[in-house]
Formats: sequence, structure tokens, C-alpha cells
Amino acid sequence: MTGLQLLTVGRVGVDLYPEQRGPLRDVTSFAKSLGGTATNVAVGAARLGRRAAVLTKVGPDGFGSYVRQALAGFGVDASYVGTAEDLLTPVVFCELDPPEDPPLLFYRLPVAPDLTLTVDDVPWEVVRDVPVLWVTGTGVSVEPARGTQLEMLARRGRPDPGSGRWTCLDLDWRAMFWPTPEEARAEYDLMLDSVSVVVGNRAEVEVAVGTGEPHEAAKRLLDRGVQLALVKMGGEGVLVATPEATTVVPPHPVEVVCGLGAGDAFGGALVHGLLAGWDVIRIAEYANAAGALVASRLACADAMPTAAELDAVVTARGGITA
Repeated sequence: MTGLQLLTVGRVGVDLYPEQRGPLRDVTSFAKSLGGTATNVAVGAARLGRRAAVLTKVGPDGFGSYVRQALAGFGVDASYVGTAEDLLTPVVFCELDPPEDPPLLFYRLPVAPDLTLTVDDVPWEVVRDVPVLWVTGTGVSVEPARGTQLEMLARRGRPDPGSGRWTCLDLDWRAMFWPTPEEARAEYDLMLDSVSVVVGNRAEVEVAVGTGEPHEAAKRLLDRGVQLALVKMGGEGVLVATPEATTVVPPHPVEVVCGLGAGDAFGGALVHGLLAGWDVIRIAEYANAAGALVASRLACADAMPTAAELDAVVTARGGITA
């Protein structure tokens, strides 16, 4: 893919959504969808017209083939999707109760292929030159992916403000992937000096910087040289902080069908806004709208909104259209 604008790094998998509500023991059928944080962000950006690719790995199985096929169908470059020959493509079961924060059952044992990325798997020229590099907290949860991602950040360096390049860290805190929050904080700390944008919810920023209070968490991130910190506060909106100002952008209330993927849609719209050169408030308005639309739908990648859908939501709320 020429003119690549976004490279996301990390988790990929196949999401299986129950077609009935209630505990998994009572579910009789499931719907399949592409999933995984890094993958969903790439799909979200591609839906908005951006040229995106994912650096990850799958297993040599039918689900791995499905991942590549689904990415291509969404317009995402699958050139950097490798194969871990001795592992299986991860599968995730979702339980739609409660819908706002559905419990997840991850099948990623003994280790997920995306966590076996090595420096030999990395397209180094792309990492150096791509306008937006998107990494996650999960990507440093184990070796060899940990060392690989840290090396990517070190070689790229923190982009200068106004350069048209951003390195984004999605804190992506998942307790099941870490021995303790303290060990996760130590790895997050290593990344904060290399990234220009950080996004996470209250629980995630508490792990990363030691406080879940949004304003203080944002201050601590900015003190590390981050140029844009976004703290998602659920029904209270999103805190948007730069070295110049801090603002709370209100949410878009919806009837939640499934909260999975809402944060990834937020990320895809965030990338789109950065590349478009929008001001941070406008970016947050569109990112909130994207998250709300996906929360009102059942799926992650398949539910990512188009630019026309986001324009309609933001316009209805009195925001600025593209």
C-alpha cells in the first residue's frame, strides 16, 4: 500500500459474539467478527478513508486466513501480518452482560502470536516514516514483543510537535495479561518518553501514572513530554489536555448494545483527526461520536462508522462538520 498513513502494532483475533443474552453456558450460537485493539483502530481509520496497516501475527489456521481476508475487505493492508507456525490465532468470547462492560474470555494460550513479534518482523522504514504509529500497553506485556515494541519506539524517537507525525500509546490495560499493575506501570513508564499522544480511561491512567483522577493523570502525562493526553471518563465525556489547555468534551449518550470496540473506534477517529490537522476539541468530538456509534452496535471491526455517519452524529449535537 503506497502512502501509508497509519501503522498499528499488536493484538489481533477473532471475536465471537453471542446471539443470545445471558451467561455463556446458556448461549447456543455466536457471530464471528474481526477483533483486537490494534486491528480495530486500523479498521476504524480505514473506514474514515485513511491508509492503514497492522503489524501483528496470526496462526497457520483458518482463523488466520480469515483475519487477512477480513483486513483486506476493510481496506487495511495485511502485508505485515506474519504467521507464528506453532501457535493458534486467538479467539475471544464475549458475554453481553452487562452490555456496557462485557466480560471477555480470551483464548491466547500458551501465548498469542501477536506477542511473538521480533525485530526481524518489523518494517523499519515504515516505523521511521509513517505519519502515525499506534502502539499499545498489551504489546509490552511479555517478551519478545516487549523488547520489539520498545526498540520501535527508540528508533522512531518522539516526533516533534508540528512535524505531521505522531506516536500514539493506547494504554490498553488488561489485567489478565499482567502479573501485577506495578509491573505494568514499569513498562508503561519506559514508553512515556517516546510517545506524543496517550489515550486511556481512568483505570488505565491509574496503572500508567499512579492516579485515576483525570486532571492529575493528564498533568503527569504532559509532564513527561506528551503533547496530547485524552482521558476517557465514560458518561462524563473525555478530558482533552495539551500543554496549552485542558478541556472536557461531553459524551454522546446512546443505548448501549455492546461496549466492546467503542474505545477502538475512538482511536480510529483520533487518528483521522490528527491526520486531518483538526484542533483537539474537534478531534475529541468525532472520537466520542465514533465510540458512541460502535457502543450502540454488536461488533467491533464490522461496526466501525463511516465519515458520513460521524458527520451526522456530530452535526445533530451542534458540532462542526468536516
